[in-house]
Amino acid sequence: MKLSVVVCIYNEEANIAPLFFKIQYALIGMNYEVIFVDDGSTDNSIGEIRKLSERNVHLVELSKNYGQSTALAAGIDYASGDLICTLDGDLQNDPDDIPRMVSMLLNQHMDVVAGIRANRKDGFVLRKLPSKIANFLIRKFTGVYMKDYGCTLKVFRADIAKTLGLYGELHRFIPILACLQGARMAEVEVKHHPRINGKSKYGINRTFKVMADLVLMVFFQKYLSKPMHLFGIWGLVVFFTGIILNMYLVFQKVMGLNIWGKPMLILAVMLTLVGIQLITTGILAEILMRTYYESQNKKTYKVRNASTWSKRSPGNLVLN
Repeated sequence: MKLSVVVCIYNEEANIAPLFFKIQYALIGMNYEVIFVDDGSTDNSIGEIRKLSERNVHLVELSKNYGQSTALAAGIDYASGDLICTLDGDLQNDPDDIPRMVSMLLNQHMDVVAGIRANRKDGFVLRKLPSKIANFLIRKFTGVYMKDYGCTLKVFRADIAKTLGLYGELHRFIPILACLQGARMAEVEVKHHPRINGKSKYGINRTFKVMADLVLMVFFQKYLSKPMHLFGIWGLVVFFTGIILNMYLVFQKVMGLNIWGKPMLILAVMLTLVGIQLITTGILAEILMRTYYESQNKKTYKVRNASTWSKRSPGNLVLN
């Protein structure tokens, strides 16, 4: 089977040659290609990649810095292998782990094998602590229990990788996106090295981005194909709460009480209007999802295998 190794590069000129030689050494005897995706580097990263005059090296040069998710999507789209491996370009992931992960994927009939960074060599406050918090929140809200969502080193079957739908900064949620495809996933501990060359592109601010994207992932996981169950149910609850309050206020008005200007009147009107808006949003979202699936002839399900058995009695003679 052919393996495509996708490496995203952003200002990593000092790491490219050592990384490629490590990949070569690790994948001796395997049929593979290396796809470097340059995500708008401002240093000489592209020049270093072009020095690698190997048949199995490809360069995908993006027109500007789009971010890691888009760069990964571009590399995966370009990949021609049966299996696809994603790898960081900063030498913190170790290519020596790739053959073991490929073997695990094939022998255990998995669709995705993800790395767990053992003895992670990053700063605790800026990298480890935010990562631990993010991992906990993702596990808690999505129900997909992975130890390390942030490790880029993963091996996929190509049909899973090419249907992930990587947009924005969703590379952190690849296991969730794979889970939406019905992928069978496993984890394995991999080596992690300290960064020697270049500067880290991550900071504490990414924790807030993870929080925002987590809301989207929870929606995708639970309500993508049935948005009315989210907006409609809450809309009905809010709407009928508003109706009950309005009926109570009408009763008070009939009894001769002055209800004008009361906070409850404002609340009742707002709840009624918000309930109508939520129900309307649910209907529009349902129409959009139906248009999304039907216009592209997409299915709301994925078939892993389909088999047919024909029953023949022992006495029947079948002539072809």
